[in-house]
Amino acid sequence: QLQLAESGGGLVQPGGSLRLSCAASGSTLQHYAIGWFRQVPGKEREGVSCISFLGEKTDYVDSVKGRFTVSRDNGKKTVSLQMNSLKPEDTAVYYCALRTYYSSSNCYMAQDDYDYWGQGTQVTVSS
Repeated sequence: QLQLAESGGGLVQPGGSLRLSCAASGSTLQHYAIGWFRQVPGKEREGVSCISFLGEKTDYVDSVKGRFTVSRDNGKKTVSLQMNSLKPEDTAVYYCALRTYYSSSNCYMAQDDYDYWGQGTQVTVSS
């Protein structure tokens, strides 16, 4: 059974950085498109970033463009989300998601496009 696990969350001051990682057990994520999402209580889960299975295509929600960078190391079988210049409004639980359906060279920013999810990692940006 494929399982995803996020790591790297924590408390950081505004303007700081964090690097989230997503790893798989029970299978490998290196052949699949990966998405990063975040959710705050009372709000819908939001697509933050995505990366195609070969890594040639990425996408970001407008609010994080220029600050977040998604990457994958298929040798290490991990996908990372480097988050710089963090703002209080970035505070959320961050999830990685994996799409097992055929995805060609695309990546996807909608929840319904993914069928496996991690448990999430809390990111808190506060002084």
